[in-house]
Amino acid sequence: MVNLVAAQRPLLRGLMKMAGIRPYTVEIEPGTVMSFWVPSETITKPKKKEEKPRIIAKPSKPTVVLVHGFAGEGIVTWQFQVGALTKKYAVYVPDLLFFGGSSTDKADRSPRFQAECLVRALRKLGVEKCIVVGFSYGGMVSFKMAEMYPEMVEGMVISGSIVAMSNSLRAASLQQLGFSSSSDLLMPTSVKGLKALLSVAAHKKLWFPDRLHKDFLEVMFTNRKERAELLEGLVISNRDMVATPKFPQRIHLLWGQNDQIFKLELAQNMKEELGDGTTFESIEKAGHLVQLERPCVYNRCLKNFLSSFLTKNH
Repeated sequence: MVNLVAAQRPLLRGLMKMAGIRPYTVEIEPGTVMSFWVPSETITKPKKKEEKPRIIAKPSKPTVVLVHGFAGEGIVTWQFQVGALTKKYAVYVPDLLFFGGSSTDKADRSPRFQAECLVRALRKLGVEKCIVVGFSYGGMVSFKMAEMYPEMVEGMVISGSIVAMSNSLRAASLQQLGFSSSSDLLMPTSVKGLKALLSVAAHKKLWFPDRLHKDFLEVMFTNRKERAELLEGLVISNRDMVATPKFPQRIHLLWGQNDQIFKLELAQNMKEELGDGTTFESIEKAGHLVQLERPCVYNRCLKNFLSSFLTKNH
C-alpha cells in the first residue's frame, strides 16, 4: 500500500524548487554529511541524473538559515516560509544530523556538535554571515551557533525554544504535559502517541485518519536510536548550568500564544534574561507549531523583523 506521506514528498520538493531552492549534500568530513536546500543560483543544475551539482556562487542576497525542530526535517517544518522569503533573501534549509539525509559516525550528540557541523557546512557553501531562524530543538542549536560563532550569526529569530535545557526544567515540563520522558513525547511509536504529541503541539484540534498517522510515523520518525541520544544530549544537569550567555546579536522571540511545550511565560522570562537586544512577539490562536498553524501571520512578523534588522545593520 502506498505511504501517503511519502507520496507527498515529490510534490513538496517540486514546490521548493519552484520557490528557488534545490537540494545539495555537504560532506563536512569523512563520515559526516549534512543535506541542505540551497538557493538555486548558487549550484549547477546537473544535466544527467547521476551527476552531482557543484557550488558555483556565494549567496548574493542577505542569508537566512531556517533550522528545524524534532518532529520533522527542514522543508517539512518550513514549507510555508520558504516561498515567502526567497525573493529578498538567500534561503538555506539544513537537515540536522540524523534528520533527512544528514548523518555522522561521530558519537557526539550535543547541540554544540550540531552547531559546529552546521557552521562548517555553511562555510563550505560560501555563507559568511546570516540570520538564523530556529524552531524548538533547532532554536537550541541556533543559540549555540550564535554563542560560538558571533562573527557568522548576525541576528536570530527563535520560536518555541530555550537557550539550554536543564534536568529540572525537563522534569517540570514533562510532568505538566503528562509524559514520562522526552522520547515518549517527541518520538511516538504508535498512532495514539502521535495524536498525543499533536494535541500538545498544536492549538487547534487536528483530525487526520489513522492511516495518515501511521504513514507519518513510518516516514518522519527514522533513526530512533540516534534521535533518542540527541534528546539526552540536550539536557544539562542543574549543577552544570551556567548563566545565560550575553549574546551580541539582536534576537527576536516569536511565539505561539498557546504554546504548551515552552509556555509564553517562559519566553517572557527568557526575554528579560537575554537583555536589551531581545524583542518578543506572540501570535494568537497558535501553539508550539506556530509557523505551520498561522503561516501568514508568522511570515509577516518574520519579514518585519528581517527588514528592520537589515535596515539598521546594513
